[in-house]
Amino acid sequence: MPPRSSTLTAAALFLLVAQPALAADNTDAQPKGAAVTVLKAAKSCFDNIVEVSGVVMARDERQVRPERFGLKVAQVMADPGDAVTAGQQLARLTDGANAPNVTAPVAGTISASTAIVGAPASAKGEALFTIITRSEYDLVGMVPTRDITKVKADQTARVAVLGAGEIDGKVRLVAPTVEPNSQLGQVFIALATDRRLLVNSSGRARIKTGQSCGVAVPLTAILYSTAGTVVQVVRRDRVETRRVETGLMSAGQVEIRDGVQEGEIVVARAGALLREGDPVRPVGENADAK
Repeated sequence: MPPRSSTLTAAALFLLVAQPALAADNTDAQPKGAAVTVLKAAKSCFDNIVEVSGVVMARDERQVRPERFGLKVAQVMADPGDAVTAGQQLARLTDGANAPNVTAPVAGTISASTAIVGAPASAKGEALFTIITRSEYDLVGMVPTRDITKVKADQTARVAVLGAGEIDGKVRLVAPTVEPNSQLGQVFIALATDRRLLVNSSGRARIKTGQSCGVAVPLTAILYSTAGTVVQVVRRDRVETRRVETGLMSAGQVEIRDGVQEGEIVVARAGALLREGDPVRPVGENADAK
């Protein structure tokens, strides 16, 4: 039986030899490559939007005059900006014992008035009142030829009117021709609101002409290179560079029409320092999906 000291010496030598090997195994087990934040390509829907700039116009106006000649304004009973009902008295005229009244032929909003006490009122002269029929307004805008074929009646729109905020709208009419010099076509967007709008105020509409649903990634995942538009995908902890075809964009997301499939793991912030085949350590809520 060997001496106890010899046994201890052999055990110590074994540990000295084994420790480097264990350290090497641990080194091999450590992840290699740079840590990158990843996410999973998911489906999303994008609205196809046509933007239109224009001005607010009254859809229809009625001018109000007395039916007889040789009259004068005796009393004014309505002012510009007032909402009126059909048949409402707007002014009283003087003509001896018979003093006729001027009434509103339609309900709406008075946009202009020339009625002044003592001023003449004539059936063929300047209108005493101008009424925006039913208080209906349109945003009248111009659209480039490349977009006007996408715009159809009844498409919904969101309209921002200067001084009035955002208003729901709907395409009412698309002109059948374009202006030859500018190559712009006219679009009429009906504005649905009870707010008082100012004629000739400017506005901007976003018309929804359709919707596209498909794979989406953040805009930060897109890299523009000499090879074209690419997205960096992680497979088996290595980088794959995919050339992609992009589509619509909305709220920081980009539609990917070709090149990346739903569920694939994408580098959230693509960078030129990552190259094809580079080892990486995926970090993020989708890092375990490889």
